[in-house]
Amino acid sequence: MRDNEFAAATDEEAAPLARYQTLQAGLDRLDQGLSIFDANLRLVAWNRAYERLLDFPPGMARLGTPFETFILYNARRGEYGPGDPDALVAERVAAARTFRAHDLERTRPDGCVLHIHGEPLPGHGFVTLYSDVTAQRNAERTIRQQNAELESRVVARTAELVSSEQRMRLVMDSIPALVAYFDRRRVYGYLNRGYHEWFRIDTTRPETVSARAFLGDEVYALVKPHVLRAVAGESVTFEYELFIHTGERRSVRTSLVPEFASDGTVAGCFELTFDITEQKRAQELLARTQKLESLGHLTGGLAHDFNNILTVVIGNLAALKDACPGDPNVPEYIQPALDASRRGADLVKGLMRFARRQPLQAGAADAAALLRSVEGLVRHSLPERIHLGVDVEAQPLGIWIDAAQLEQAILNMVLNARDAMPSGGELTLRARPAHLDANAAAALQTTPGNCVRIDVQDNGCGMDARTMAHMFEPFFTTKQPGSGTGLGMAMVYGFIKQSGGAIDVRSQPGRGTTISLWLPASERAVDPRPAPAAAPEAAGRRGLALLVDDDAQVRRVVRRTLLDMGYAVLEADSGVEALALLQQTSDIALLLSDVAMPGGVDGREVAATARQLHLAQAVVLMSGNAAGDRAVAGVPWLVKPFTPAQLADAIEACRA
Repeated sequence: MRDNEFAAATDEEAAPLARYQTLQAGLDRLDQGLSIFDANLRLVAWNRAYERLLDFPPGMARLGTPFETFILYNARRGEYGPGDPDALVAERVAAARTFRAHDLERTRPDGCVLHIHGEPLPGHGFVTLYSDVTAQRNAERTIRQQNAELESRVVARTAELVSSEQRMRLVMDSIPALVAYFDRRRVYGYLNRGYHEWFRIDTTRPETVSARAFLGDEVYALVKPHVLRAVAGESVTFEYELFIHTGERRSVRTSLVPEFASDGTVAGCFELTFDITEQKRAQELLARTQKLESLGHLTGGLAHDFNNILTVVIGNLAALKDACPGDPNVPEYIQPALDASRRGADLVKGLMRFARRQPLQAGAADAAALLRSVEGLVRHSLPERIHLGVDVEAQPLGIWIDAAQLEQAILNMVLNARDAMPSGGELTLRARPAHLDANAAAALQTTPGNCVRIDVQDNGCGMDARTMAHMFEPFFTTKQPGSGTGLGMAMVYGFIKQSGGAIDVRSQPGRGTTISLWLPASERAVDPRPAPAAAPEAAGRRGLALLVDDDAQVRRVVRRTLLDMGYAVLEADSGVEALALLQQTSDIALLLSDVAMPGGVDGREVAATARQLHLAQAVVLMSGNAAGDRAVAGVPWLVKPFTPAQLADAIEACRA
């Protein structure tokens, strides 16, 4: 439904109208077309993509338009091929009245390929989704044609050279594929050099090689049925995964082509195996990127609307609180609602970062220096069982980026890597100049050109395919409930994409994870001199803050304030953990601690220790209660909730 169709809505319809308008706005953000026809085959709902993908004229899609109207329009413009339009319409309307599920693809006259999936709504009609799969089908057709052509050339050439062992081996060993021949007893007669490189088998004695031995029982069981079909005279092509001698997993496509003897029986089979690992990764990355793009569009719109709502809620609650300072309802009702609204606002900020609507302060920066800065922030806070290495070149690696945001993104990934190595391991930060050609850039969904590649690599527990497919989605987390919002990697993804870069992940269970960032190179000179403390470009360089509070929700709110003020943030949920981090971490610029905490060590003891041993440059305490006689001498005290300006004033009081 469109807005002008609700012009006559009555007051009683106002609430449903608002819901319908919100629903329609959400539907119109989808890339997929959608239509819903009722039991009488009349249009009751649709979105803009439906009109765009099927190229209907403006005004045709209206509430109540008969299904037959759209079919007749398509038939008259040749969408269904030659034939009598009335007959074509009658056939399709009759099929629609059966209300059966359907799943098909249709190529429109302009070459656009639509995937159409319809489901019945029992007693109500049916709903249909329309997806543009033109690019995907073109890519698949190109790949099939290229593979068929290459496989045809290889098989033909192999047949020509089978009589000349030396010449055949020279050619076959030069092909970037595995080439083999086995007879009808399934005994190898030839193996090219690729088999030695992958499996370290003796290719000079192919008759002694066992496929079960180098593939393993599990993979062999998958391959054997296809081999039996080939030996029976059928050409087959199939895909599967295997492990090479290094333990690396490879995705492969194998074609088996029978060789027939003069009497028509199968003499043997030619075997051709291609490594399609990168092709599979590119397809998965494209699918993931498209899904995250759709989520980003939807999330950005919702976050914008929620920001407007929360602005009204927080503003009115704060005004009500200020207007009734002595009212007992303030701590009982208003303050909890205000706190919850502010937490909601922080979550919306995270969603905005994922949707790439955060303001960035980009400038020329040195990727190598940023990695060394992160190293200085985290080295002493990592467990001794984790070895941190930084691999960068001596010359500056110029990039154009919001340096503070990038530093926080890398810190986020480092802490995730730490959590993936509970028993210890190797963690490496690496930066190298790189160049993305058109093909590599297309696979990563970014722009070709010179860039800097930053890797955060660990040898921890790794991730399975399901985790990798969802890791950048908002609110997805593998941590225990209460240990995180699930927005960390979503915000990293949004920031990198907003900065014109790309992000990719390589991981296997038990074999660690490498997260790679490709960031546009900057030709502007990077000023190696530190900026003056008061200069605007110094924002994001205020050092490391240790935030201590046993309430995860409070930490989340205050952490965002500290990040906005330019601090990198470490967190502790108890006084005991805070004291340990203070002893292990040098150059802490700010200690901000709650007072009342479980575990026997409260915030006052943490603050006193930090001041006595000079473990932090500034120390501030916060509490839900007034300080009274519980204050620590010389330590500013903030009463929750406090504003960023109040926190900044307290920090300045420490430096005075």
